[in-house]
Amino acid sequence: MDGFSLAWLGAGIGAGLVAIGAGLGIGRLAGSAVEATGRQPEAAGDIRTTALILAALIEGVALFAAATCFLLQGKG
Repeated sequence: MDGFSLAWLGAGIGAGLVAIGAGLGIGRLAGSAVEATGRQPEAAGDIRTTALILAALIEGVALFAAATCFLLQGKG
């Protein structure tokens, strides 16, 4: 296996880990937001806004990490 093949393999594994991490993070975020809304329904609007902003930040980090994986695949 040459370096280029290992770079492709590493990029694929890295992108997969990024997707798994983002999915777990957003899942935990949504679960906590639903639980908080259930405990304090009058704060549902604030909780929803905060959860949406945090989900966007998680997606941004995931996109940046996936792009980095694919950029590094050409370095092999």
